[in-house]
Amino acid sequence: MSRNVDRRTFLKTAGSAAAAATLAGCSSSDSGGDGGDGGDGGDGSDGGSTATEMETDSGGGGSDMSGTLVYARGDHPENYDPQQTTSGEVAKITNQIFDQLVGFNPGSGGQLRDGLATEYSLEGTTATLTLRQGISFHNGSELTASDVRATIRRFTDSDYEYYLGDENRSGYGPFTFGNWVESVDDSSDYEVTIELTQQYAPFLRNLAMFAAAILSQEQIESLDDQVALGTEPQGTGAFQFEQLDNGNQRVLLSGNGDYWGDGPNVEQVVFKTIGQNSTRVQDVINGNSHITDNLDSQSSQQLENAGSARLASKNGINVGYMAMNQSRREEFRDRRVRRAISYAVNTQAIVDSIYQGFATVADQPLPPDVLGHNEELEPYPTDQEEAQRLLEEAGYGDGFEFELATFSNPRGYNPSPVETANQVRSDLEAIGLTVNINQFSTFSSYLDYTDQGNHDACFLGWYTDNADPDNFLYVLLDPKVEMSAVPEGQDWVSFDTEGYSTLNVAAWANSEFMSRVREAQQTYDDAAREQLYMEANQIANEEAPWVFIDYAQTLRGVNQAVVSDSYTVSSVGGPFLNTVQLQ
Repeated sequence: MSRNVDRRTFLKTAGSAAAAATLAGCSSSDSGGDGGDGGDGGDGSDGGSTATEMETDSGGGGSDMSGTLVYARGDHPENYDPQQTTSGEVAKITNQIFDQLVGFNPGSGGQLRDGLATEYSLEGTTATLTLRQGISFHNGSELTASDVRATIRRFTDSDYEYYLGDENRSGYGPFTFGNWVESVDDSSDYEVTIELTQQYAPFLRNLAMFAAAILSQEQIESLDDQVALGTEPQGTGAFQFEQLDNGNQRVLLSGNGDYWGDGPNVEQVVFKTIGQNSTRVQDVINGNSHITDNLDSQSSQQLENAGSARLASKNGINVGYMAMNQSRREEFRDRRVRRAISYAVNTQAIVDSIYQGFATVADQPLPPDVLGHNEELEPYPTDQEEAQRLLEEAGYGDGFEFELATFSNPRGYNPSPVETANQVRSDLEAIGLTVNINQFSTFSSYLDYTDQGNHDACFLGWYTDNADPDNFLYVLLDPKVEMSAVPEGQDWVSFDTEGYSTLNVAAWANSEFMSRVREAQQTYDDAAREQLYMEANQIANEEAPWVFIDYAQTLRGVNQAVVSDSYTVSSVGGPFLNTVQLQ
């Protein structure tokens, strides 16, 4: 078995000349806000200020940048600290402001490339990186190895004066750095040596995740309150943070004329929020926005029929699921109950009728095209008789009542969450279960609720951070506690167990699953890792801590004003807006 992993330079994002023309900014009549039925969001309120009204004189503005790029999305978080969130809505913006040590090639499905490090290797338990020289943060300070060390310590080291805090840091802290990093040597300005606590195969890929963004030590140590970084983030990225307009649910970025990489080609980027899918897509068709995401079948059809915009798609690396919280509900601790629910929920109908072909039915936590996906597994067929038999065998033949928490706004893995919840409720009523839908108006409040373990069952999903199987199986279904913390004969733990990761919203703690996933982490041989992950997926399929719902395509709406080859749809990382040109 090889003990060494080496990742040098791969490919650079294709650079291209900037376009000279610009499209009009946001319309002041755009809807904002969340809520509503069928995952389309609410009717919303007046979006308020236009892109022009948000413009400022600061930031980049080099001679080769032209126009304002408008990105429409379905939700508006108010904190843009990459270490304080698990939200993809935040990552869309922080990935423009910050850089990572290692990056992903746009559209490659996870191929690594140089980032702030030009050379990087992993040998045994030692990662070595060489930093670019002459890179400046948006606050003017120069990037050195000390920034890397301060970034990691802020996220993981409770002895660090500027530690973000257990209550503030996101669940990414432990699995990105905290569980693996023993020490960081920053004695040389442009060389970083990271010692790990064990061999950890995904580590280089972890360095490319949005949560591994490199922060400015100068900014970290200047803050009286570390939480405040989220409202004034300062990175090394292609765009600088200019304005957070919570009242109108918009964020303004300006082009960084001193950016070290490709682009930027536009002077400004405006992120605006339109909760309703159809309205958001129509905004792109009308030319008031340039790019949008999290599309459902209806909005995708709008784009396919439009002459002024297009539907761009790519095979996704994601999974959508319904988790059953075993810490909160005794009924879910019985595998027969979990399997009964999986048999009862008609996932094929959800994919065919609600998602209308933009997804496939899931059968395991790991999506296709990722190392360790078990091709021998099949989705649970819809079988109400078998579901009823299992419930009776488990002693719940008369049924029981539980809450199903759901978000309102579309996510790529669940573009119509409320409609999906209604389908699940109907399917489970047919076998005698009563489901009470608890609908949240914003995704941020929803994540707070599920992170605290307050749900009985909930919808969630995951876009890969790094295209590694560990990013699904360990991150989402390993509780990250000591094996000894799992009582013998029990396959769940409570949310208040020391070290518990709230990303595991099912509270599942199956020792056989955990042992295979943890062994695979320390294995640098791909064939051996693949076998371990295939076995882990089979255990997950049989034990059913989730109802496995779907693997969705990655869909984007793109206005014709975007030069077609300047924007690449990616299933890993991004969105890559630094190369986008307008015509």
